Amino acid sequence: MAFSRTELLSFQNALVPDLLGPGLRLLFVGINPGLWSAATGSHFARPGNRFYPALAAAGITEYPIRAGDGMAEEDRNHLIARGVGITNIVPRATARADELEADELRTGARRLEGMIEELGPRVVAVAGVTAYRVGFGQPKAQLGRQPERITGAELWAVPNPSGLNAHHNVATLAAVYREAALAAGIVPATPA
Repeated sequence: MAFSRTELLSFQNALVPDLLGPGLRLLFVGINPGLWSAATGSHFARPGNRFYPALAAAGITEYPIRAGDGMAEEDRNHLIARGVGITNIVPRATARADELEADELRTGARRLEGMIEELGPRVVAVAGVTAYRVGFGQPKAQLGRQPERITGAELWAVPNPSGLNAHHNVATLAAVYREAALAAGIVPATPA
């Protein structure tokens, strides 16, 4: 599937439905949907995004999910069955995360608290340490498990899987995502 720039721009401010289900143990929280994600209705869908390859490499999913053309129902069901959910700090789509205001990130973090209290995941993993710092008021936060919890859930700041994040590759993303999944009880302590 391919979109023209004009087509993608028509999805500015669109919403992507959360991927949530019963038995949620690990909630991944993106910064906000990109335009490609809004166009396909699938989180982390832009070609080149390393989120799903990293999930597979970490053992969180049994196979790499392909979301670039929209996520297949069987893939949604696979994530839910594994206890994985996906949402965003800010629900509206933009071309770039830097189009978001700090107030939007702070408001989104407060909105997440209600969602987390209702759904009760063991672990909440925010994908993007800079957005985490702003949204959660933790300007010195580093990647990894955070000292604070959010309505009982462990809180993690994990690397953003965007291809624009040159500091990480699939292997390094997988290592951090696996640690969060281990804390959530999704993967065994030793790889199979």
